Amino acid sequence: MADSRPETEKITINLGPVDLGRIDLLVQESFYQNRTDFIRTAIRNQLAGHAAEVSRAIDRHSLDLGLRDVTARELEAAQVAGERLHIKVVGLARIAPDVTPALAAATIGSITVLGMLQASRDVKAALADRIA
Repeated sequence: MADSRPETEKITINLGPVDLGRIDLLVQESFYQNRTDFIRTAIRNQLAGHAAEVSRAIDRHSLDLGLRDVTARELEAAQVAGERLHIKVVGLARIAPDVTPALAAATIGSITVLGMLQASRDVKAALADRIA
């Protein structure tokens, strides 16, 4: 059975030696398990502090929040209806492995992902001019 948890995205940050030392001190004092735990907690706290602003922006931009799965069935239905989808996601957008590049190109007008996009290399190539 495949793991359904979303993957994580690796980011790189540069910190000065004083900030890094202060983080290490908190880790040493057992406030956090490691540097990564501290950074994740700090990011979550900042996001929680801006939750209302994020929520308003999501509503204003008509974005899906969290996980958005795009299935072959959904795209085939759009194709039959003569529609093109404009997908906007904050979080993770996954285009199913059985979606062909031709089907994606014929039915996805644009795709905006603030977070991560999971799709086959061929589908990403077919949508390269539509991914924002």
